[in-house]
Amino acid sequence: MVERFLKQTSFSSVEDYNKNLEFIIPEHFNFAYDVMDEWAKEAPEKLALLWTNDEGAEIRTTFAQLKEQTDQAASYLQSLGIQKGDPVMLILKRRYEWWLCMLALCKLGAVVIPATHMLTKHDIVYRCTRADITAIICVDDEYVCKQVQAAMPECPTVKTLVAVNEAAQGKSHPVPEGFHDWENEWKKTPKFQRPEHINDNDDTMLMYFTSGTSGEPKMVAHDYLYAMGHLTTGVFWHNLHEGSLHLTVADTGWGKAVWGKFYGQWFAGATVFVFDHEKFNADTMLRQMSKYHVTSFCAPPTIYRFMIREDFSKYDLSSLEYCCTAGEALNPAVFDHFKQLTGLTIYEGFGQTETTMTLGTMPWMKAKPGSMGMPNAQYKIGLVKTDGTLCEDGEKGEIVVYATPDKKPVGLFKGYYRDEELTEKAWNNGVYHTGDVAWRDEDGYYWFEGRIDDVIKSSGYRIGPFEVESALMTHPAVVECAITGVPDDIRGMVVKATVVLGKEWKDKAGDELVKELQNHVKRETAPYKYPRIVEFVDELPKTISGKIRRVEIRNKDNNK
Repeated sequence: MVERFLKQTSFSSVEDYNKNLEFIIPEHFNFAYDVMDEWAKEAPEKLALLWTNDEGAEIRTTFAQLKEQTDQAASYLQSLGIQKGDPVMLILKRRYEWWLCMLALCKLGAVVIPATHMLTKHDIVYRCTRADITAIICVDDEYVCKQVQAAMPECPTVKTLVAVNEAAQGKSHPVPEGFHDWENEWKKTPKFQRPEHINDNDDTMLMYFTSGTSGEPKMVAHDYLYAMGHLTTGVFWHNLHEGSLHLTVADTGWGKAVWGKFYGQWFAGATVFVFDHEKFNADTMLRQMSKYHVTSFCAPPTIYRFMIREDFSKYDLSSLEYCCTAGEALNPAVFDHFKQLTGLTIYEGFGQTETTMTLGTMPWMKAKPGSMGMPNAQYKIGLVKTDGTLCEDGEKGEIVVYATPDKKPVGLFKGYYRDEELTEKAWNNGVYHTGDVAWRDEDGYYWFEGRIDDVIKSSGYRIGPFEVESALMTHPAVVECAITGVPDDIRGMVVKATVVLGKEWKDKAGDELVKELQNHVKRETAPYKYPRIVEFVDELPKTISGKIRRVEIRNKDNNK
């Protein structure tokens, strides 16, 4: 499959990859038809999707079965009036039907808008009115349906509501009033008739509302080539092959789901493994990986932090071949501990809702603990100072992507939907500004410092939160931490650490442990970076994507 879309399909070095990565772009690329339906022809009996949940239900679907089911789903959505260009919001958690809807809507040329199940009425109204959403397909969940119903009087563009219950697991019940019943309706529609003209490459295929680490969520619009942009994510960064069983820990309401549970994995012909669980538990996750013999794993650093505190002798991870992480920078202490437990290297990657993977550690590269790796060859990456000049090695600057709207890399977003001012602010004069700060070492590896807004200026020093967090994470008491700045009359700002302790350390929280952690940071990094304020908490505020909301901590401190 890969050879249809790349002029060279394997690489031996950074130089080889940078010189020879070149996409073959069809005139009207559509992932559902050009990749998934082609797999159904070439390998109809190959397992495409293995879905299970925390109650033990299981669904195994071949590529041929997936084509049949997604054709049926497309026919059903067509019968409800959904057509090319219609924005459709999916609030489906990790339900099996999410994969059917994603492909069915792609086959119709509709615009899919995945969303988290944690949205409130206000969130739903905001999204529906900003994007003129015409249909919502959601889980038949009391909370979700209640929020959707409450939002409808303020959402005049929404014409269709569909509820997906758990009939497949023997839990069928009448859906709420005003909703179509997916389970009882979708298989009864006529045979799917493929539309004559589905899409051009620059049509909008997918929109994500950003996770909102600061401010209101932005609408990130992606074209049909965004799917192709993830070929490098799955085939090279995840290092997948047709024998892979890949698990990415991600909720379907945010962008990491299509990074790890959809596009790139199926370009590679791998089997996507889905564990549908309500609440993450490290022991349960490891048991699932052991039971199903998962070969490839990707998760945000938070997941690894909790996993390495389990007794790995209880699990059979002998099938595990390859591990990756993204979402936030990985603390070197976690990298080292995981390698001691498994013998496996964690390969880090970096990107945004607006991009595919822009920086990464590829299989032909040596991983440096804590480094994001090097630029992905499909993007031209730079590192610039506040005055716009290029950074030398060792200097901190903003990660930027060089691109113009008419010559943008495969995978880069189209812009912020219906917000030209915001788009121009972030993407101007042929440069897209990521808002993320890093530095580059002499070998060309990039090291994450934090968001521009997260960098702390104290007594004339610029302190990146990640370097202090990494120092703290090497102390055995610390499970997670967030570093923020607190206003100070003398220093301008002082460093604050908000810390989640391991369960065996919680009864030791107090002044003595605060002093111990402060001295530990002084030993691990430059002493001026140590946290003058330490607060112990049960959990850190996070987005649904698992990113720490440092802005929430800052706002809380500023309002005291």
